[in-house]
Amino acid sequence: MVHFYRATVENVLTFSVTVWYGNTTALERKELEREVRTASKITGRLTWEVRANSRHYHKHKQKKSFLCFSRGRYADNMVRSYKYSPLTFLPLTLFEQFQRMANVFFLLILVMQTVPTITSIPWYVNAIPLAIVLSVRGLKDLSNDLARRHSDSQINSRPCDVLISQSFSTVQWKDLCVGDVLRIHKGQIIPADLLLLCSSEPHSLCYLETADIDGETNLKYHQALAATHNALTSEPSEETLAAFDGIVLCEEPNNRLYTFKGELHWRGECLLLDHEHILLRGTVLRNTEIAYGMAIYTGADSKILRNCGKMRMKTARTEKVLNRVVIVILLSLMVVSLLLAIGCGVFTSWGLQVEVLSSVIVDSNPIYTAFLTFWSYIILFSPSMPMALYIVFEVLHVVYSLYIDWDIEMYWDQTDTPAQARNTSLNEELGQVEYLLSDKTGTLTQNRLLFRQCCIAGEIYGDASINAEETELMDLSWNPFSCGGLFMSAPRLVERLRGQQCPVTRQFFTALALCHTVMTEWRKEVLVYQAASPDEEALVGAARELGWVFLSRRRDCMILSELGVTRQYQLLALLDFTSQRRRMSVLVREPDGGLKLYCKGADMVILERVQKDCPYQQSTERALECFARTCLRTLCVAVRSVTEASWEQWSETLARSARMTTRDRDNLLEELYDDMERELQLLGVTAIEDRLQMGVSETVAMLRRAGLKAEFDKRPEWGSTFMDLAGQCQSVLCCRVTPGQKADIVTLVRKHTRSITMAIGDGANDVNMIKTAHIGVGLAGVEGGQAVQNADFSLAQFRFLQRLLLVHGRWSYRRISFFLRYFLYKTCGFAIVPLWFAFFSGFSAQSLYESWFISLYTALYTTLPIQCFACFEQDVSAEGSLKWPELYKVGQRQELFNPLVLSGTLVYTVYTSLVLFFIPFGVFYNSELDYQTMAVTMSMATLFTVTTEVTLLTRYWTKFNAAAVCVSVVIFFIFSRITHSFFLFQLLPTAYYFPGVSDMAFINPVVWLTVLLTTCTAVLPSMTVYALNIILTHHDKHKVHSTSRHPGEMRSNFRRGNSRRRSSYAISQGHGPPHLVTSGTSIGLNERVTTTSCGSSLPLLHSEPLYYAGYRSLLLTAGGTVALPALADWGWRGVLLLLLLLL
Repeated sequence: MVHFYRATVENVLTFSVTVWYGNTTALERKELEREVRTASKITGRLTWEVRANSRHYHKHKQKKSFLCFSRGRYADNMVRSYKYSPLTFLPLTLFEQFQRMANVFFLLILVMQTVPTITSIPWYVNAIPLAIVLSVRGLKDLSNDLARRHSDSQINSRPCDVLISQSFSTVQWKDLCVGDVLRIHKGQIIPADLLLLCSSEPHSLCYLETADIDGETNLKYHQALAATHNALTSEPSEETLAAFDGIVLCEEPNNRLYTFKGELHWRGECLLLDHEHILLRGTVLRNTEIAYGMAIYTGADSKILRNCGKMRMKTARTEKVLNRVVIVILLSLMVVSLLLAIGCGVFTSWGLQVEVLSSVIVDSNPIYTAFLTFWSYIILFSPSMPMALYIVFEVLHVVYSLYIDWDIEMYWDQTDTPAQARNTSLNEELGQVEYLLSDKTGTLTQNRLLFRQCCIAGEIYGDASINAEETELMDLSWNPFSCGGLFMSAPRLVERLRGQQCPVTRQFFTALALCHTVMTEWRKEVLVYQAASPDEEALVGAARELGWVFLSRRRDCMILSELGVTRQYQLLALLDFTSQRRRMSVLVREPDGGLKLYCKGADMVILERVQKDCPYQQSTERALECFARTCLRTLCVAVRSVTEASWEQWSETLARSARMTTRDRDNLLEELYDDMERELQLLGVTAIEDRLQMGVSETVAMLRRAGLKAEFDKRPEWGSTFMDLAGQCQSVLCCRVTPGQKADIVTLVRKHTRSITMAIGDGANDVNMIKTAHIGVGLAGVEGGQAVQNADFSLAQFRFLQRLLLVHGRWSYRRISFFLRYFLYKTCGFAIVPLWFAFFSGFSAQSLYESWFISLYTALYTTLPIQCFACFEQDVSAEGSLKWPELYKVGQRQELFNPLVLSGTLVYTVYTSLVLFFIPFGVFYNSELDYQTMAVTMSMATLFTVTTEVTLLTRYWTKFNAAAVCVSVVIFFIFSRITHSFFLFQLLPTAYYFPGVSDMAFINPVVWLTVLLTTCTAVLPSMTVYALNIILTHHDKHKVHSTSRHPGEMRSNFRRGNSRRRSSYAISQGHGPPHLVTSGTSIGLNERVTTTSCGSSLPLLHSEPLYYAGYRSLLLTAGGTVALPALADWGWRGVLLLLLLLL
């Protein structure tokens, strides 16, 4: 962008193109306008037409949609982030839920159970769990969608002033239409992308805060066209604005935030438009009382919403693996059912008789009998599909989300902002993140820049090795404009400036005071700067502190106070900064008449443009290296003396470019700027400190120890080469990327790695990145709420990320992994037992268990202990998780939930099912006890086995865990007596067909001995692994405890005789369960020892049962020996070990 000026206002050259129509008739003028529009569409692709004050025209072409059908061109101004409508909720939620194979399977099973010939278990066994699953998930989705709808409603109902029928009326944002003329007051949010027509400020300037877009709180200024400014402010009235009938032709809606190309056709003129004339939706009007604009893009067509990307449904990797496991179980079930059906057909063809009753009775056709038996076995084995798992799975995700919301350690009291889990389905993903992609400005930094050092004429001033707060402030009382904001101590520099000893130094600060786009404002007789970037504010502020005070700016001049002397510089041209140019320049006429071009920019750009044999260049380059080592942001400052002939030539080129098309003009200006910014004289370098937020350095260091790789968005080359290089780095910095490129980086990482990615940002330009990553985190602060509204989790400070990942994420991953594996174990182990029974029942699809035990086994008898485990389990405390971030690598390597571990779980499940069937069957074979007593015995053994396994798995005991174990067992005995009562049998003999069985079984010693033998044999592998781990580490324990204590030894943090320890659970204090977990109430022991043999300490990680292997590899990487507590300190675990040894 360029602004250039002549000496007088009458000769001001504007950035517009005038098309002179002469003395033409109205018809001829319309024809010419049509030709201009046609030419514009062909050359500049300006196909978006907006007519001012034409609501009827645009309403007629407004987009309308019904279901998946839509028509129209212009979007309304409503935000719609919700998914459902009253009409689409039921079909959509059912469609989403039946993406799960388990739901589809149980629906088919339910249909088959309506056929009496093949049903082997009652219909309610599957109907009730399926209805509960669909209802719970549907209500959860509805609740989340209602929250999004409420948030949208708050935005859509914001008020704005719209010109309707020659007067301004207050309407809601959702009623805004393309082409409407709006009146924006100071402090209001811009409701749509507007063309600035005029404002209450001189020259129709207005100042915007773009924090909600880019996270920067510094003000950026925009300016209306001179034509609209002159016409609409000379007689500012509603009638004048209502008579405005301009037509805008511009590019189609797009996501390019910082570019705009268009034309305004008005009063026979064609005026070129660029992004300086556009006010973006989401920005806030500041320091301007009133601004008037015309809506160009509304709603979904606005640039900010175009950058938000599409709504993506995120599914946790754990759930994807679980779905594949369910598919494997389903295929295995069908194969087994097919084989058993074939066996039934063969068995029937042989004419063999079976003493047990068959659920399928067919006359004599073996093939037809096998066909019906196949479907009967499908129904019989249907409990192996973990239907109830999905219910508990959803509940646990909600609980984990509440833990995050309640965590007092992630609460930011300065803004009263707690952490928030906005997506309740990705908690375990937090424990597997490997790539962190972060915005910089406002996310890592405070967006507060301090001028710390500078190098002028090869000499360095200031010392950045001293903290800004500890820097000795200079005596600047001689400067009436000083406000104490300079954190640099350089008395020699002040002496040279005041003594006028060095002309280069004076030129250096003159460049800082002139080469910028800062605007001034007087507040309570104090000069305040409003800058488009914090860098400019810091540079101009430093010049003010040292005597070069920028006082004010007019359209064609800038006024400075140089050591108390007021000087006026005529502004001839301003070559603005862009990410491609990486520099900016101003061309001014000095008070003595000389022409100077002052330039500042990136060192690699400026140094290649300086004069040959430039003095101070080598010393300046050494200073640049010094500043870079101390992580300071640097800019080179240079000057060029310009002759009058050169300026005349440049001005002619600038005037010629204004009459060109956009593409030709950009090429010509690029060549012109390159010619103007040559043969520069290097003045010096500035060094600015961009202060980080509190705890950022520690958080990044801790996350690196945890194995995370960080990429900070700050333009990479795409492709596998980039990822190969990035994979060898601990951190990657991507500079000057657009919102779309940020999302491309995330997509690149996801494409070339199988790692979980997390994106974190605070502005609307981060939304696309946040939506693209596996996990999106938005920072909630003064920057606005676009990032938070589209994020999965929201935090107030970047430093809270370490607790979110290392504590909540690791705990959630560990709990969910063990929960899923245990649930598959107990469900499949229980459901496979009828398979072995089939070989002894003539493949007749006879049910082994009582139907009510099948219904209540998963839903009631075995669910409470594992739910309590999944809610409260801690292998180490929150403090330990933060102290040993290396523990986090377990999730990154997926050690606890992967196909190999799941295969081991299924193998152990098959072993358990064999034990659960053949030991009771061997005891009862050819005995006086009947089939029903054997079924009750197997039911008891199954319940005791899975309950024992969950007690072995639990490391952190609370009163809820203990109560859950006891209650589950007690409920089994109570409900068994009820469902086996003679009273219910007399009422419904087909539903309650085990009358009096439990009464006889519960008092039979053979049944209890069989149950005890079966349970001990089933859990023997787990107990063996547990015992072997103790025995193998027995020698190391004595070696450690016999050594003297010194800093290099291992020490035990376990205090003997104390069964209570402090637990730091990541939720806030309060009554009920949150109070329990924060208080550390525990009725078991959670031993922990540390090792310092390799310079770090790790917690004692107990051995898991055979199918819960997980942390052994971590112990091997610790580099030392782990000590175990004495046997007497184990409590009930020691008793179990003794029982095992006795057996």
